Amino acid sequence: MNRRTIVVVVGLVLVAAIAAAVLYKPQSKQTQKTTASEKPIATAEPIANQQALERFHSPTFGPADAPVTIVEFFDPSCEACRAFYPVVKQILAEYPGQVRLVLRYTLFHQGSEEVSRILETARLQNIYEPVLEAVLDVQPAWHDDPTVAKAWEAAEAAGLNLTKARKDMQSERINAILEKDMQDVQNIGVLGTPSFFVNGRKLTQFGAKPLLRLVQESLRDAEQ
Repeated sequence: MNRRTIVVVVGLVLVAAIAAAVLYKPQSKQTQKTTASEKPIATAEPIANQQALERFHSPTFGPADAPVTIVEFFDPSCEACRAFYPVVKQILAEYPGQVRLVLRYTLFHQGSEEVSRILETARLQNIYEPVLEAVLDVQPAWHDDPTVAKAWEAAEAAGLNLTKARKDMQSERINAILEKDMQDVQNIGVLGTPSFFVNGRKLTQFGAKPLLRLVQESLRDAEQ
């Protein structure tokens, strides 16, 4: 490399360094403080098809007269639904008698329909919650399996009578529940799971904290 080339290279490096110094503007302490203290705000919007949110046939947790109702469009094969189950359960535990949960089946994933039928047969046998928790617990073992064999095993271990369940799972009653739920999924425009609605308002900022804040806000509104 000759002398002229070296001079040119050094000059370009200096220009780049000066440009970087001019363009880079560090945040002031006040700006940094404001950014660090900002918290995401739960946003929600009312929906037009309120009547499509709840149906008399839907599984529910909590008292019918609770001032706040969470409607969850739920796919038992959805990993995010599995992750959110303890979150929603904790909200119910923190606000006993004040919050109820309504589950709506959303059959988007492989195995969703059969496991939803398993859950409905468990409801007929009055063991819905333990079977729900059991199949969610082992979901990683069955959600890619078209036979959902591990879900059946978990349901049986939770107390499900498999002979009766296999007989009841194709009943007209269960067919009608799943058909109506999927009609409401389309009418409301649910595109992903879990989708939450609290007192008729759709949670538009996904996350455990936004859901909790929307529940708390709805409780305050109900008290006024």
